[in-house]
Amino acid sequence: MAYWVKIYYERNEYVINFERVTAFCHERNGRITFWLPNCAIPIVINPQNNPEDYQKILDYIEHVIELGFEKSYWVKILYERNEYIINFDSISSFRHEPNNGRITFWLPDSTVSIIINPVSNPESYQKVLEYIQNITGYFFKS
Repeated sequence: MAYWVKIYYERNEYVINFERVTAFCHERNGRITFWLPNCAIPIVINPQNNPEDYQKILDYIEHVIELGFEKSYWVKILYERNEYIINFDSISSFRHEPNNGRITFWLPDSTVSIIINPVSNPESYQKVLEYIQNITGYFFKS
């Protein structure tokens, strides 16, 4: 079932199926960024300039986190001082660097790569490892 939302951004109206959005970035300054499906256009919603649409996004994020793993594998990770809420089921590849243990993956519908370091970000690193092991059955050797 689709989760359609109408938002306003840069003087345009968008009607977006949020179930097709694969990642949200909640920045330290409060802004939320997400990328439109199939086109990599970032939408940045500021709580001061657009409180109604900002709340719609927060409501959706809360909705998918509450669902847990029933429909998809949404995970919160910290990266570069921002909180990313990512549907790991939409990630199509992971790269592991055996010499330093880093894991890299790329957010669909964007140009953003996420590089998780086991030393500086152990909690998020563990979430990525668990997903890879539980869903794909593959293990990375450190």
